[in-house]
Amino acid sequence: MPAFTEKQLGQLRPANTTAASIYQTPASTTTIITNLTVTNTTAATAKFRVFHDDNGSTYDETTALAWDVQVAPGEAYIISKVGWLMNDASGNLAVRTDTASALTFTAYGVQMV
Repeated sequence: MPAFTEKQLGQLRPANTTAASIYQTPASTTTIITNLTVTNTTAATAKFRVFHDDNGSTYDETTALAWDVQVAPGEAYIISKVGWLMNDASGNLAVRTDTASALTFTAYGVQMV
């Protein structure tokens, strides 16, 4: 019987505007990402993108889940109850911001080993 662990899967505050992986599935593990919180810690509006490539690291329109979503200063944007499945150790959940060091991304989910 698989063991289920609910946990914070990753947290990232990108220091630049290049897409970066926030979570990569460990070997022999299936993960369901349940929530992603994006918090703007600056005094200016910032935009973000989210990418889900279950078997690689392509971060473009073909793997986009969210595209140029605005987050107001001091606000949080929560994507909840999503159920994004990841079961390939080469897959990635990645994020990007249009303003360096403006947004903090936190992913939560369930890992099954």
